[in-house]
Amino acid sequence: MKTKIMGILNINNDSFFEGSRINTAAAKEKIEQMIADGADMIDIGALSSRPGSEPLSEEEELERLRDVLDIVRENKFYEKAVFSLDSYSPLCLEYALESGFTVVNDITGLSDDEVCKVAKKHNAAVCIMHMKGSPKDMQVEPAYDDVLKEVDEFFAERISKAKSFGIKDIILDVGIGFGKNLEHNISLIKHHAKFLHFGYPLLIGASRKSMIDKISPCGVEDRLAGTLAVHLEAVRNGADIVRCHDVKEHVRAIKVFEALR
Repeated sequence: MKTKIMGILNINNDSFFEGSRINTAAAKEKIEQMIADGADMIDIGALSSRPGSEPLSEEEELERLRDVLDIVRENKFYEKAVFSLDSYSPLCLEYALESGFTVVNDITGLSDDEVCKVAKKHNAAVCIMHMKGSPKDMQVEPAYDDVLKEVDEFFAERISKAKSFGIKDIILDVGIGFGKNLEHNISLIKHHAKFLHFGYPLLIGASRKSMIDKISPCGVEDRLAGTLAVHLEAVRNGADIVRCHDVKEHVRAIKVFEALR
């Protein structure tokens, strides 16, 4: 199975990586560039999930997103790439799925039944991510008896929930940096193949995250090399989808990597 590249597009001004932030006026050009660079998927969000971030109301989130979702629909960009919405708002997801989006990327792992209902209504795929706590408190001394076991049990529970709502297309994301310290993150990447037993595609998303700085100190803007190292190791260990800020560089690196394999 060819590794798929998912580009990140943030419609806000508070995501942790400034280079991923975009305003509505520039969104069309950015989407076109990602597609030209080889993105198979594009993940759009308006709600920062960086450590310590505060949630938005559904209405405010949709207000941020609406114009860009309309751009995707009006230009039929969904015919050139798969679009996912990084949101756990039923209101926003409903609008996106009516605008040509086909993937629900839910950092809460389908905690809200209403999200499940919206996904099923539109026959959307869902990405179930593991997070311990909430973005506001998730990095306050996260602890596990066994991080692999806990994430595995979480996936089993939420897959069962998705199936109970009639959802068939599922993607799993271990949630690098979401309630995990460096040791937890490294363990999840080294043992990523453990989660293949569920039979669903695995998504890895460590793009420019702080774990890279903890290994090789550098600012967010200088973490591309570390990002590629992490993502290539995850692909070697079973990841099918790579969520990243730097589409062109990932497309090229993974093409070489797969040729070597």
